[in-house]
Amino acid sequence: MEYRLFFIGLAMGAFAWFSRGWQKEGGPKTPMLSALWHALFFFVAGASITMILSMSFETREKFISVASAVVPIGEIYRALLAGAVLAAIGFYRAWEAGDKAEKRRYFLHEDLEWADTVFSAAFMASLLMMFVIQAFKIPSASMEKTLLIGDHLFVNKFLYGLRVPVTGKRILPIRKPKRGDILVFQFPVDDPTELHCGSVQYDKDFIKRLIGEPGDKVEVREGKVYINDKPLGAEPYTVHDSPYQEPVSPAAAKIAPEEYQKLWQEHHLDEALNNNQRDFFGPVTVPPDSYFMMGDNRDHSCDSRYWGPVPERYVKGNAWFLYWPPSRMGAAH
Repeated sequence: MEYRLFFIGLAMGAFAWFSRGWQKEGGPKTPMLSALWHALFFFVAGASITMILSMSFETREKFISVASAVVPIGEIYRALLAGAVLAAIGFYRAWEAGDKAEKRRYFLHEDLEWADTVFSAAFMASLLMMFVIQAFKIPSASMEKTLLIGDHLFVNKFLYGLRVPVTGKRILPIRKPKRGDILVFQFPVDDPTELHCGSVQYDKDFIKRLIGEPGDKVEVREGKVYINDKPLGAEPYTVHDSPYQEPVSPAAAKIAPEEYQKLWQEHHLDEALNNNQRDFFGPVTVPPDSYFMMGDNRDHSCDSRYWGPVPERYVKGNAWFLYWPPSRMGAAH
């Protein structure tokens, strides 16, 4: 969402800049110029509204522009269509009254005021969401009972450092993520066709608890977590409600430790083991600048046991404060 707002703010800022320069020159001189400029504003507005309302991240395709890294191509088509419809309305509106110079100046002034307002709001909101704080809604039961489906919380995005857009690099960190932190992160794959836990997870936001830090040896035996060959110990936040324990995958015994590690790091272990690694997993070593994430609802969590480590560049922030519903308001931990 923050990147959409950034691009919308950028587009509206550019429109406002050109409009302001044109206004100083007296505005459009002909009905056609007035209608085209008004139509352009309506096009940008229509496309922007569609991009904000459309929040589906199920499918994506890669294409050339920078915006393609953050906006699904299907959404682009919808935005272009909505923009074209509103542009036609805007063109007709300005064309019908464009023979009057006063009306042409009025439309230019109206568009400039709206563009300035949207630019300020969208640009500031995008910066706030990118670098400071962002609202997040719990989409699944994987963090119960700590976080429930439908809970709303704020994500602290500056604790681990300001994330530089597109690059994923961080600057000015207060501290590094540590074991026990609840992180919000982008699903750690770059291939939009990969299937994990039964569906495409590419670019979805996940929320899990950090269990393994860089260099840790992580293993799960009979549902219990071991870090560097020692039991992790009391985990009061965990839930185990399955009536049975999954056995060791027969396929796991046929995979050499080096190959097991490679499959896990490259996000192919779930396929090799047919998703049978819930209660018996590893051991694996968490790579540098990466983390092993698990849901608190251990028997119902699609996490690092299945799809591998989370590189630091995918981390968005720390789950900070649960603000809705009011009965559950408080620190998210």
